[in-house]
Amino acid sequence: MKQFQTESKRILDLMINSVYKNREIFLRELISNASDAIDKMYYKSLTDEDLTFNADDYFIKITPDAEARTITIEDTGIGMNAEDMENNLGIIANSGSLRFKTEAQIEDDHEIIGQFGVGFYSAFLVASKVEVYSRLAGDATGHKWTSEGAEGYTLAEADTDITGTKIVLTLKENTEDDNYDEFLETHTLRRIIKKYSDFIRYPIKIDVTTNQLKEGSEDEYEEVTSEETINSQIPIWKKNKSELTDEDYVNFYHEKHFGFDQPFAHTHVSVDGNVSYNAILYVPGSTPFDFYTPDYKKGLELYSSGVLIMDKCEDLLPDFFNFVKGIVDSEDLSLNISREVLQNDRQLTLIAKNLQTKIKNELGKLMKNDFEKYTEFFEAFGRTLKYGVYSDFGAHKEVLQDLLIFESSFEDTYTSLADYVERMVVDQEAIYYASGDSLERIKKSPQTEALLDAGYEVLYFTDDVDEFAIKMLRTYSEKEFKPAAEFKAEGDSAADKEANETFKDVFEAMGTQLEGKVASVVASSRLKSHPVALASRGEISIEMEKVMNAMPAGGAVQAEKVLEVNTSHAVFDALKAAQTGDESRFALMTDVLYNQARLVEGLDIEDPVAFAQNISELIV
Repeated sequence: MKQFQTESKRILDLMINSVYKNREIFLRELISNASDAIDKMYYKSLTDEDLTFNADDYFIKITPDAEARTITIEDTGIGMNAEDMENNLGIIANSGSLRFKTEAQIEDDHEIIGQFGVGFYSAFLVASKVEVYSRLAGDATGHKWTSEGAEGYTLAEADTDITGTKIVLTLKENTEDDNYDEFLETHTLRRIIKKYSDFIRYPIKIDVTTNQLKEGSEDEYEEVTSEETINSQIPIWKKNKSELTDEDYVNFYHEKHFGFDQPFAHTHVSVDGNVSYNAILYVPGSTPFDFYTPDYKKGLELYSSGVLIMDKCEDLLPDFFNFVKGIVDSEDLSLNISREVLQNDRQLTLIAKNLQTKIKNELGKLMKNDFEKYTEFFEAFGRTLKYGVYSDFGAHKEVLQDLLIFESSFEDTYTSLADYVERMVVDQEAIYYASGDSLERIKKSPQTEALLDAGYEVLYFTDDVDEFAIKMLRTYSEKEFKPAAEFKAEGDSAADKEANETFKDVFEAMGTQLEGKVASVVASSRLKSHPVALASRGEISIEMEKVMNAMPAGGAVQAEKVLEVNTSHAVFDALKAAQTGDESRFALMTDVLYNQARLVEGLDIEDPVAFAQNISELIV
């Protein structure tokens, strides 16, 4: 027995216990090596007149044997002689593929996958013994390499009937925690191949046994075994866009189980530059069931030369585009030794930045060309965009502001900020909005009444994040965002100033009665049919107070409230009369009006029983 030419036990232990996190990776690695071997045959045929390369003759075959508890991985690639086996298998971390790639100066699209020379040893994740039979193209004699792990290996001549390599894995014994027999199941092998190696360019074949009706019989079945190609081979992203239809993209979306719906949009990206890559991205047609739960994970499938590296590469998507599904494939990624983790995030950063722009443009195109469909998209994922505006201290607001839409008083439909600004009346200085728990409540709110009467458009904010996002946005197209409560028609300020002076005693008395509950009581000409309304001063609005106090750590946030009074309302006449003739009734009326204003704003009242009793007393 020969010894490995490195610290074999330590390195093999590292392969099995540290480098590879998922034992099913062994099949991905061995298939990738087999693909490399066929690629080498292709390159060899370019310079060797005695070799021809007919693509139809090259394949990879996977054969499980339940009785012997073995899995055989066979390829029709270039094969190895004794020296190759010594160098490639006897020396851990010595990559024959990398050496071949360097010597051949490969530059075309037949990318050699292997780089590190350790993938082969992932076989020991599942195997107690590994046998490799191989014959180099052009040689008359084959060889057999055998190892049971870190103790070493044997190498001897052996008969083999094909040019290429056959690897036979004898599976480890099952334990209470590990069931290695699962890898003998055809459906398990099929799943692993489809997951990791679906886009290997050569056919990956496996024998599949099914029950079929016997010829000439109506009820008698027999087992029939046939060879099937499991992998798709040519990835859709490698095809010319002109060859593909919308149906092709939707079919791929379904095949990859990104969703069972019809995606709102898709884009096919092919980039050659500092980092070359292909990508297909989708905007799902509905919200995933776990989208707003901690279990949801964003990310795109990441491939390197058609081999799946990561199921969900989170670094490719910003949080505000976390709903996007799809794949990215690049031959320029710097992978770690296990091909499971990226070593250089600069490449990923460049790809992610470009994808962000592509996604934004695709959503902008959808908004422009099919606003109705964009509205459906926004109802599903718009909250994520709004959180994106608010998060990171508004760092992404320039990216996202043109993608925001809100329900509006204009034809009671959604509008973009750009369309709102285009419709603004002459000399309108601000973009006005009103917040509330529902559209119905906002439309009936005293805050919006004066604006609508004056012919101004009002944006309706019903999402808890809306005001927070707008506070971060501050302006759009040089127009400031203002709550409806701050609107004053021409002459209102002068009228309110006069009313505050005229009814100073009434307002001071109300303020005393409501001490600690409101900052002040003032006249308001913008109120039309409502006797009173609550407004807020400062950065925290009443809606923001409700949102923050509903959070687990909330409860102490208070907006600075102002009670606005409609001095033209009949209720105010009764209030004035009570203030001079019946202090007890005045106190009751003040408390009732204050709590009425709270209810209209969707705020709880401190003592519902007292509120009901006060109303009863006022009635009688």
